[in-house]
Amino acid sequence: MAQALSCALTCDRMRFDEYRTFDALGLAELVQAGQVTATELLDVARDRARVVNPRINAIVRFMDSQARDLVKRGATGPFAGVPFLLKDLHQDYAGVPTSCGSSSLASIPAAEHATVVQRWIDAGVTVFGRTNTPEFGAKGITEPDLFGPTRNPWDLTRTPGGSSGGSAAAVASGILPVAGASDGGGSIRIPAACCGLVGLKPGRGLIPMGPTSGEAMHGAATQGVVSRSVRDTAAMLDVLAGGEPNGPYSPAMPTETFLSQVARDPGSLRIGVCTSSSINSSPHPQAIAAVNAAATSLEGLGHRIELLDAQPFDDAALARDFLLTWFVYLAWEMDDAKRRSGCGNSAFEVDTQIMAALGRAYSSVEYVDAVERRHAHVRRLTTFFESYDLLLTPTLADLPPKIGSLDTPKLTSIAAAGLLKTGTAGLLRHSALVDQMIDANLGWVPYTQLANLTGRPAMSLPLHWTPEGLPMGVQFVAPLGGESTLLRLAGQLEQALPWAQRYATAYGRVDSANV
Repeated sequence: MAQALSCALTCDRMRFDEYRTFDALGLAELVQAGQVTATELLDVARDRARVVNPRINAIVRFMDSQARDLVKRGATGPFAGVPFLLKDLHQDYAGVPTSCGSSSLASIPAAEHATVVQRWIDAGVTVFGRTNTPEFGAKGITEPDLFGPTRNPWDLTRTPGGSSGGSAAAVASGILPVAGASDGGGSIRIPAACCGLVGLKPGRGLIPMGPTSGEAMHGAATQGVVSRSVRDTAAMLDVLAGGEPNGPYSPAMPTETFLSQVARDPGSLRIGVCTSSSINSSPHPQAIAAVNAAATSLEGLGHRIELLDAQPFDDAALARDFLLTWFVYLAWEMDDAKRRSGCGNSAFEVDTQIMAALGRAYSSVEYVDAVERRHAHVRRLTTFFESYDLLLTPTLADLPPKIGSLDTPKLTSIAAAGLLKTGTAGLLRHSALVDQMIDANLGWVPYTQLANLTGRPAMSLPLHWTPEGLPMGVQFVAPLGGESTLLRLAGQLEQALPWAQRYATAYGRVDSANV
């Protein structure tokens, strides 16, 4: 990304074709040098959103008055004056509803800022809106009934992924260089891969979930960002990382900043490469091509690559444990929303009700058993990391699905609705529905849940585009505390295979747009 402060501002007002050449740190440097103002940057971002958001539906709530208030405060910090969007899920902004993609919560203002939101504000960003997410973040696509589907800027017929799909679409379409995201099963990495972005899921406990929650999904979920540049992702990790007084952990912090790691040589890493999956026995040829191209580039950079015959863990068992705990957690989230809003079941999507009913059908012992089995997955992965520095997989096993293609079949929906009315939907647990949900919803993204259940850091990088121009990211999984290793390698790959100046053009040539 452009970093020099001598940008060719050719008029009193920054143009979009100038704005888009800078990453977030680059924009902040311009503000700090007095070459542009936070107001100018906000105007460009809002104008860009006005042009593209009607086509991609990334932003579902604009926060103009809050943005003006933040600009008036004056911009300080590493991201001074940079326009920013919050994901509409667990990123509370005091006085503004956090809908979580659900009509049940769409009108309930947050009582206080989430810890990560306060840290972003303290870092100088100008929050000006919220981005689309599936109801309670429960899907790898972003198609909530409440707001409608978000579309992939690279191909408007396809999903940008989920659950941070709105944020990824906003960044990929040039509205802003970095946006808030979160990840409970791949929700940062999947959209990053679908939209040609950098997506880092930090390790368990590094970023707080407070102040209203200690941790989500027993630590499987975490906050973060999607961005166009590795250094923005690293600097955002510096902003967000570290415990809080009411949190469950005091994480070990590195002695140097994460940003300082980006320009460092990662050394010669031993990387195990695997594309196989028992959930999807035939990954798309472009998923294989993405990994093969990455492996070739890594060898050229001096890394040692070893092809693995199978995943170093039981991915089928992990998928079942993931879904069991996800269903139970979703049942709790639905009940919590009812308590907060006083609403009934009709306020929730049928798919959400089905998943929650499945969650309630499991016993407490079965739930704890699934949580405890995470330790077996951790031990297998730890054994793998005794011989390797990183695991390389595709991020996606298939192309980003077409909008609507993962809708629950109509007959299944009708049958489930009948069971929901009679309170017997839990019987679906004994049907083929769970296997069908694994095939449909995890079959195209079978690689990402590992890092969540084991608490390990993982990153998706945009190293491949299909002949049709669709991004296909690759995923690197690191051992505990491996964020710095991931950032060093990502910085090296960004230099060798630059991607930041590739722009989505499905909705019109953005590189000629001048708003």
